[in-house]
Amino acid sequence: MEIINFAEQEEFLQGRLNFNIRPNNFQMAIPDAKNILWRGIQYFCGDLAKWNPEYDEIAEWMTDNKGRGLLCLGSCGRGKTLICAKILPLILNHYCKKILRVYDAKEMNSKTDEVLSKWLTVIDDLGTESISVKFGEKRIIFSELCDMAEKKGYFLVVTTNLSIDELREKYGERTIDRLRVITKPVLFSGESLRK
Repeated sequence: MEIINFAEQEEFLQGRLNFNIRPNNFQMAIPDAKNILWRGIQYFCGDLAKWNPEYDEIAEWMTDNKGRGLLCLGSCGRGKTLICAKILPLILNHYCKKILRVYDAKEMNSKTDEVLSKWLTVIDDLGTESISVKFGEKRIIFSELCDMAEKKGYFLVVTTNLSIDELREKYGERTIDRLRVITKPVLFSGESLRK
């Protein structure tokens, strides 16, 4: 009996019947990420710019994301939306020539097909959306998005004020398990910076 050559078999099946064994994960390596992130914060915040401890983790992730997206969760007013929905799209466009689509979580139900079709996506303020109901069919769009992100290698950046336990309660263990695999979690804690 001949021993299987996995690389050869994968190559053979790759182009047939839409067969994709390994997702195409987006690899990012931004040089001098901390300085670039700081410049973005200064650009948007001006004299109110402040570097918070959690931003170090974001800069580290930008330096080498290891093919994973980003999950920013925690306290209100700590810069999650600023970084993920305003600064990261500009950085990824400039350094990686990629367009990061930004959606408010409430848009997921009204733009379901669009959201599920984008390879590079930001979902801002996850947990504020309701369950999608069309013609009596209930759908949890974020769970579908996480499923596609894991299977197809979609790059997902998420902001939320919910904790992991609250996310688990809202979306289920299966979705949270996938989210842990496809993203790097960064906890934002402390008092709001909004004045």
